[in-house]
Amino acid sequence: MDKKNLTRRSALAAGGVLLAGLTMGLSACAQEDSLAEQARKGDNKNYVAGDGSVTEFAKADRSAPVALKGTLFDGTAVTPDVLKGKVTVLNFWFAACAPCRVEAPQLEALHQEYKDQGVQFFGVNLRDEKATAEAFDKTFNITYPSFNDKDGAVLLSVSGIVPPGAVPTTLVLDKDGKVASRVLGEIEKSTLKALIASAVAE
Repeated sequence: MDKKNLTRRSALAAGGVLLAGLTMGLSACAQEDSLAEQARKGDNKNYVAGDGSVTEFAKADRSAPVALKGTLFDGTAVTPDVLKGKVTVLNFWFAACAPCRVEAPQLEALHQEYKDQGVQFFGVNLRDEKATAEAFDKTFNITYPSFNDKDGAVLLSVSGIVPPGAVPTTLVLDKDGKVASRVLGEIEKSTLKALIASAVAE
């Protein structure tokens, strides 16, 4: 086989790998592009997918406690006091976000695993109506509550930590209500478990 044909076959093989990568599962929304690049592209998907990057904040470097205020879909008003003494996981999502659907069962599994260890989970839904959010919860058997955050109140409370429109994003707050770690994009269950365990152990 001559060099030209070999090069062509290599290119076709590489193209096949690339195509497989792009079509593999619903998690393909998590691209390697930076958040800023995605936002500039304006590709009409209406959200900016994170790359799965994990940031941990040393205890001495954590910002002030999150001033968490909002209303859950069941009508419950939540104030910052709910964060005191508990590790809290906040997951920013909406129903049409493909990576959100992929990670939902993993989040519920971790909620069940840690709920008896003083860890609480909250979803933060950025755009759905109540019926849509409830249908999502029913589909994926989600038992922890979600904020109706169409007004952006919860998102505003973590401004500078969660980029606007970056969905999904997951935060782990320490027992003082400070952000201990952040995952931009679809979670890996083992990674989030390690982040939660670290916060619980503090």
